[in-house]
Amino acid sequence: MEGSSQGEAPRRLEGKYLGMACCWALGLATLVAWNCMLTIEDYYYKLFPKYHPARLLTLIYMSFAVVSMAILTYYESKIDTRKRNLSGLVLFFLSSLLLLLLDLASSGKGGIGNFIGIGAIAGSFGVADALLQGGMVGDLFFMCPEFLQSYLAGIAAAGFLISALRLLTKAAFEKFPNGLRKGVILFLVISTFFEFLCILVYAFLFPKLPIVKYYRLKASTEGSNTVSADLAAGGIHINQGDENEAKRHERLSNKELFFENIDYAVDLTLIFVLTLSIVPGFIYEDTGSHQLHSWYPIVLITVFNACDMISRCIPLVEFLKLKSRKGLMIAVLSRFLLIPAFYFTAKYSDQGWMILLISFLGLTTGYLTVCVVTEAPKGYKGPEQNALGNLLVLCVLCGVFVGVALDWLWLVGKKKF
Repeated sequence: MEGSSQGEAPRRLEGKYLGMACCWALGLATLVAWNCMLTIEDYYYKLFPKYHPARLLTLIYMSFAVVSMAILTYYESKIDTRKRNLSGLVLFFLSSLLLLLLDLASSGKGGIGNFIGIGAIAGSFGVADALLQGGMVGDLFFMCPEFLQSYLAGIAAAGFLISALRLLTKAAFEKFPNGLRKGVILFLVISTFFEFLCILVYAFLFPKLPIVKYYRLKASTEGSNTVSADLAAGGIHINQGDENEAKRHERLSNKELFFENIDYAVDLTLIFVLTLSIVPGFIYEDTGSHQLHSWYPIVLITVFNACDMISRCIPLVEFLKLKSRKGLMIAVLSRFLLIPAFYFTAKYSDQGWMILLISFLGLTTGYLTVCVVTEAPKGYKGPEQNALGNLLVLCVLCGVFVGVALDWLWLVGKKKF
């Protein structure tokens, strides 16, 4: 296995900071639509009080995401990354637009028909997530670490910015007639417009940056067959001789990559099993009634997203980054002590302790995720890094799916189960 020269691109290559900004925006685009749906759950609880929307919509979303990601991971070496990522962005845009049109067409009414429609859109968000997140992480795994970290920071920023905007719109429209719905519509308009802008960013700006072309050309020479369309978009065309030369390169199989990085895979799975067993279902339905009333779950979600976003920047400081594989595993396993902590806090303590706990959950989720994902691709060739990126995203989505399923256990023994 050849050592990767990740992070060793010539210093004079232009476009690094613009590339980081593009990656941040594309990370934002990966989850902004879903976070919009997640953050307006108070609206859906008003329309569909008996359907557990926070839990059920998340379960639908993750079911489609996991199945789609499993298929895409199996065929990743044969799928054109450019077409995959653009398909994900376009699907996010169309699904966000459909969600907006559905609310306008139904005049904000409840009913099983509308809920089924929203569930179908949640499923399409899951497919789009698998297309875009897996494609982007695989693509960025063979570029400089700052690109990957910017993308992950953008994913976290999606949650925080949407939550903060939700607080503002809730405050602005709360006293207006039908104010809750007006805030939701504004939300969906912003989300849809942003997804459209990101289609343009990925299609016309990102592939033309010199540093991006450098890494993709390097991956191509190492045997990657997924970057040819992106190189063509950047003005670089690989002739048949180059492709034949690339095919001579051998790479580890997905199975070999998985077993070499099984501890990282377990880390990511367990990180999100725990996190999604608490957020969002437990937060919306099981934290009790407090002084903040209907604001309480939105505040908790906002605090979680803010801490998640901040913690993803901590590993930028090299001596604060946890690199030990054993240390990462210990840290991940120790987080499961949060389950009884949340249970007893919800049952016996006030909102201050809950805010403290949700802050710690957000900090550890973001920090450990970045530590694992930025360490994993080191030492591999471009095609292997792309495959490993897809495998790890699949582990993340599997962890999220299991966490969402386990989240229903909080309802055991309750009348509303």
